[in-house]
Amino acid sequence: MISWFLKRQIRAFERTFDYDASYARDILDASPRALFLFSWVSKIVGYRKDVPADAWFAANITAALAEDCGPCTQLAVTMAERSGVSPEAIRAVLAADEKAMSPEVALGFRFARAVLARDIDKSDRLRAEILKRWGPRGLVSLAFTISASRVYPSVKYALGRGRACTQVRVAGADAPLAHRPSHA
Repeated sequence: MISWFLKRQIRAFERTFDYDASYARDILDASPRALFLFSWVSKIVGYRKDVPADAWFAANITAALAEDCGPCTQLAVTMAERSGVSPEAIRAVLAADEKAMSPEVALGFRFARAVLARDIDKSDRLRAEILKRWGPRGLVSLAFTISASRVYPSVKYALGRGRACTQVRVAGADAPLAHRPSHA
């Protein structure tokens, strides 16, 4: 009964976001408890307090793109669009075009890149600015989305469900990516 219900939820998610969640069915087939535990990642990645949506999604998309230049990045873009983030802001993040970003978007983008690069000095400076602007909950929100959004592509690749780079679309049009990770 639980497996039936969970499969329905997976199918509904796939329809809602035009996204292949076969990896979730693989987890469910292996262990319903494993899927239940894995579902907590979405609660962590979705925590957003005191940070503007466009800055939060800038960090989220940047982290997803570091692991995947295909379906997971597209999912992050789709979720950003549905949350009201402007196509221009999303395109600027994907293209790493800081000149086209608002100060808030640039801060989320730069912080994610500094964290992912383990650039301690830059992370420290940006963290101080984040704390000043958005406080401790804002910092935790960004930390969670940067970390947890990387989990999905990693799990998908580990389960053999990773996909090659695909074109990411914003507002129905192809968007250039500044960085395409290697999946060697």
